[in-house]
Amino acid sequence: MKAIWNGAIGFGLVNIPVKIYSATETTKLDLDMLDKSDFSNIRFKRVNENTGKEVKWENIVKGYLMDDKYIILDEEDYEAASPEKSKILSIDQFVKESEVDSVYFENPYYLEPQKNGENAYRLLLKALAKTEMVGVGTFVLRESEAIGMIRPYNDEVLVLNRLRFAQEIRDYGDLKIPAAKAPKPAELKMAINLIEQLSQEFDPEMYKDTYSEALMKIIKQKAKGKNIKAKKAEPAKEGKVIDLMAQLKASLQNTKSKNAS
Repeated sequence: MKAIWNGAIGFGLVNIPVKIYSATETTKLDLDMLDKSDFSNIRFKRVNENTGKEVKWENIVKGYLMDDKYIILDEEDYEAASPEKSKILSIDQFVKESEVDSVYFENPYYLEPQKNGENAYRLLLKALAKTEMVGVGTFVLRESEAIGMIRPYNDEVLVLNRLRFAQEIRDYGDLKIPAAKAPKPAELKMAINLIEQLSQEFDPEMYKDTYSEALMKIIKQKAKGKNIKAKKAEPAKEGKVIDLMAQLKASLQNTKSKNAS
């Protein structure tokens, strides 16, 4: 794994030198874009719009358009904007993880302690586990400010979850949400029974990316010259009034049958 950030966690007056590594990787198939006429690969080039010539990465800079003129930024400008956040994630508060709604969650990262930071790293990990709290603070990652939530994972490693800012969450006021009408007591009771029957401890190993595996099988079959006939999925039914009680009863009976088998 390659570190994407090198700095420190500020924990009170304690600084813990750490490196940040991405904790996830995609399982999607790497499909190339091709020209339909001859299946030639489509290449994306960085082209100067005035000369039409390709520009190398080392010759590319970033700028902000202001009054029809670009203001060019360099690494020193990013650090000058907030030097205290460029290299330090200072924990501002400790909260219960359950208080942070999942709508704010973005990407998870592993935190690795650096030389002379091992003891403080273990101390923070164990303290968070004992108190069942998480640390929240801000830092700069890839030229933008981010909120970080630090928590223990498997009681072995600290994980940093990047969070969205409240201003990034869209207002859902324009959505057509059903009026605040209470459901029928019998339906609600049956829905609760169904939830209770399906309740169990969360196991992430239950869920696999089966779509990518199925797509790879098709690719291998097509490579052998086999024709693939897809089964058509039934279209979603819209605009039909459903009998909730009948569906709930059928769902409960189906769940009982599965549990009995």
